[in-house]
Amino acid sequence: MVNAATERARAIAGAVPDPEMPMLTLADLGVLRDVEVDDNGAVTAVLTPTYSGCPAIAEMRGEVDRRLREAGYGEVTIRTRLDPAWTTDWITPEGRAALAEHGIAPPRPVARGAASGPVPLVLSPTRPALCCPRCGSTDTEQTSAFAATACKALWRCRACLEPFEYVKEI
Repeated sequence: MVNAATERARAIAGAVPDPEMPMLTLADLGVLRDVEVDDNGAVTAVLTPTYSGCPAIAEMRGEVDRRLREAGYGEVTIRTRLDPAWTTDWITPEGRAALAEHGIAPPRPVARGAASGPVPLVLSPTRPALCCPRCGSTDTEQTSAFAATACKALWRCRACLEPFEYVKEI
């Protein structure tokens, strides 16, 4: 059973905005994996970065630590968990809606086979048909495989001619 101190700590840590996409909280992004408060009031928060080399993880760790300490938790430990690896499927429905509201096409669900085992290797380029987050048209095209961050690509809508970013499925 989760106690009130753990619920409060989880809410504080979960409200930290992602440094690269600040319209998302760490909870919305699915990066905040666990928060526990022990009997002595020490907090342990667990983060799973979007990929193992994500440069934003240091900022996330620091901000979670700072906010928890400001909230009165004296002993704070932030752990990084790489297994299981983060997936875009962990982005909440609220997070997906926030991305779209800010003109970023959210990722689609990732087709997964069995819970464990090899990941299918696709050797040919894949070009999903995306909906423009501004006008809803599916007449879109990729203009660059990379955007401001490695986890996003640049796209353009042929209908409204607006460029937009797309969070790649992982």
